[in-house]
Amino acid sequence: MKDTINTVQSVDRTIKIIEVLSSHRDGLGLTELSQIIGLHKSTVHRLLLTLIYHGYVSQNPHNQQYHMTIKMYELGSRVIDSMDLSKVSRPYLKALRDVTNEVVHLVIPDGTDIVYIDKMESNNSIRMHSRIGARSPLYSTSAGKAMLAYLPESRIKEIWDASDIIQRTPNTVVDYDQLLVVLEKVRQNGYALDEEENEPGIRCIGAPIFNHKGDVIGAISISGPTMRVTPEVVKTFREHILKYTRLISQELGYRT
Repeated sequence: MKDTINTVQSVDRTIKIIEVLSSHRDGLGLTELSQIIGLHKSTVHRLLLTLIYHGYVSQNPHNQQYHMTIKMYELGSRVIDSMDLSKVSRPYLKALRDVTNEVVHLVIPDGTDIVYIDKMESNNSIRMHSRIGARSPLYSTSAGKAMLAYLPESRIKEIWDASDIIQRTPNTVVDYDQLLVVLEKVRQNGYALDEEENEPGIRCIGAPIFNHKGDVIGAISISGPTMRVTPEVVKTFREHILKYTRLISQELGYRT
């Protein structure tokens, strides 16, 4: 029951504002919104400013009405996409692991990072110390660069500016113009490489996954120690990863 749950008052009030605004297509003024929710106008105004700051609400400059933006829809769509992505991808991750005998990751973008949402471990004695739910930077990982390459340049720059750019290894790209050159090569080849850029001794290859709208929503990477994943081995792996990311994208409705 709701009355037995200890809620955070400001969060509870913010959710009420979101719920009320979402049911009023033409928006609401501050006075009307305050009356519906039963809160003082100054309190509602303060919470609205927070929602506006984070992009969930906008105010019409002409009539001063407050409206929900599509950001909530975008968040919901992202959750749905990741659920569909994980379900569709799993058999392909296993097939890719079986054919390469290296660890295979499924990732999605989140802010300036990639988030690992699935993993197929290899049978080798030397393994990756990664885990589902962990995060790594977009700019220095093969899967991250595979996704960055298919974003508008304005979005790439936005992510770069918001990232904590760290020289993780001597090979890490820490110059924006150099990154753009790398991403152009990714678009030409259809896959990205991580040549010990995020972690010493680890080489990875990543390729993007697209949804039915043609948006990049995730990526797959194959990772392993450089002693096993040599440049010659990568040439074989790239055929496999391009094949399986293409099949996943097609299942999600992507058409070239």
